[in-house]
Amino acid sequence: MHPTLTTRQQNAAKFFLLALFVIALDQLSKWAVHTYMQPGMGGEIPVFGHWFKLHYTLNPGMAFGAELPAPYGKLVLSGFRLLAVFGLSYYIIRLCRQRAAGGYIACMALILGGAVGNLIDSVFYGVIYDNAPFGSPTRWFYGQVIDMLYVDIYEGFLPQNWPLIGGKYVSLWPIFNIADSAIFVGVALILLNQSRFFKQEEPVAVAEKQREPLVAPDSENLG
Repeated sequence: MHPTLTTRQQNAAKFFLLALFVIALDQLSKWAVHTYMQPGMGGEIPVFGHWFKLHYTLNPGMAFGAELPAPYGKLVLSGFRLLAVFGLSYYIIRLCRQRAAGGYIACMALILGGAVGNLIDSVFYGVIYDNAPFGSPTRWFYGQVIDMLYVDIYEGFLPQNWPLIGGKYVSLWPIFNIADSAIFVGVALILLNQSRFFKQEEPVAVAEKQREPLVAPDSENLG
């Protein structure tokens, strides 16, 4: 699939401004959490009952706390994030030149803003907030991402009559930040709008058949 093209010329600057807005909002929220909140359960702030709270925690790795092997896994992750930022930036410029759908480019800008937001944490927070994990080779590129949006979906034992997983104890309580949210929203909108953002290619057989000349077979011509 290829991006749907339009007749309207897109201005890359407005999409980079959208990414910059996400970055600013993300970094401001992380600064506020670090400055005014206590880490852990002692500093929790209920927002909507007990299912949505603000909870200051540090994430040393990727989404959901996944980590690459120490001591250089974090450095590899930071390097990957840096490459992803450059790749996304180039892709947005290319989409604008190709006159791709503005909605699709906006989604990519959301993803870019989220990627930069978490990259800043990894590169600088070990120095700015001194939150690099103990034993890190250096504080640069080893900063931990600040998460604060806590959705307490469910925690407890599943019903015994459920197949395969019945009776098991589960904890569904993702903790994330605004950068993660921007990435999730960008990807979700792309998936939900595939028919608008991408043009569907015709099957090769149908396309070839449409290009065949409408000429009668030789046996009919002889008759």
